[in-house]
Amino acid sequence: MPIMRAVHVSEPRGPFEIVEREIPEPGPGTVRVKVQACGVCHSDSLVKEGLMPGIQYPRVPGHEVAGLVDAVGPGVTWWSPGQRVGVGWHGGNCGHCDSCRRGNFFACLTSSKVTGLTHDGGYADYMIAPAETLALIPEELSAVEAGPLLCAGVTTFNALRNSGAGPGELVAILGIGGLGHLAIQYSVKMGFKTVAIARGADKEPLSRQLGAWHYIDSQATDPAAELQKLGGAKAILATATSGKAMTSVIGGLGINGKMLLIGAADPIEVSPIEFLMARKSVLGWYSGTSIDSQDTMDFSALFGVRSMNETYPLEKVNEAYERMMSGKARFRVVLTTGQ
Repeated sequence: MPIMRAVHVSEPRGPFEIVEREIPEPGPGTVRVKVQACGVCHSDSLVKEGLMPGIQYPRVPGHEVAGLVDAVGPGVTWWSPGQRVGVGWHGGNCGHCDSCRRGNFFACLTSSKVTGLTHDGGYADYMIAPAETLALIPEELSAVEAGPLLCAGVTTFNALRNSGAGPGELVAILGIGGLGHLAIQYSVKMGFKTVAIARGADKEPLSRQLGAWHYIDSQATDPAAELQKLGGAKAILATATSGKAMTSVIGGLGINGKMLLIGAADPIEVSPIEFLMARKSVLGWYSGTSIDSQDTMDFSALFGVRSMNETYPLEKVNEAYERMMSGKARFRVVLTTGQ
């Protein structure tokens, strides 16, 4: 039988192990994808560190997958071999299943079709994916460019297009990292008056390069006060992982302003009176479905939004993961298979 490489974690907090497996055959309703690139996302730590209950081991992580349709299973009629496809977290209607309605988010993730959690992901030469989780990759995007858009990209793009902000309105991006550097680009291309907020004057040149209209150094000034001087933000997209940093900018929301949280962080503090009188709100936003991923890639291809990536071959997975977890990557880490 033909053999492929795969990187799996055999137990919670276990090491990455490069193993040989038989190339799997797609079953009913699934597609075999020849992986060309797979982003290394902080969420992969859920598998690596055993942070989510219900994951069955050994498990191959990876949910920012870009590659080619290699074979289709019975009943799959809308995909065919050779098509360029991406595979993100999932393809379902997240937020509407019984587990979500009951507030059991972990049960939702571990009972649905979630790439790299409930079934093996893209740290491999080949993977099997439910057909509904696939999204077409536009010709203008390479596999390495497409991979990070299937998590970091769709999360920021989706949050911004559902923020309620309109063209010309003030939108602030808190944090300029793996999520934030994409969020600035999407915000600018959507026509928002984009303000970047980060710690230190050294982040300003990149923010301007990415298209930001204004930059606020949160170390040198009060970011909320600065936003109010600019008229108050219609939306603030918080990509930072610091609850303190998020709390410091909430006061910069304008009337009917909305703060969107996409970075997992410590608790934040809000003023009920301030929120009542100005009709402000805080909203969490989580990724998107396969059609959202396709929209994200199409938008990125059309308007020139690109992730800044560091690439590693599959056999250097440990180095790639540690680079990502250290926070030193500029800005996304992507594994390549050479396929």
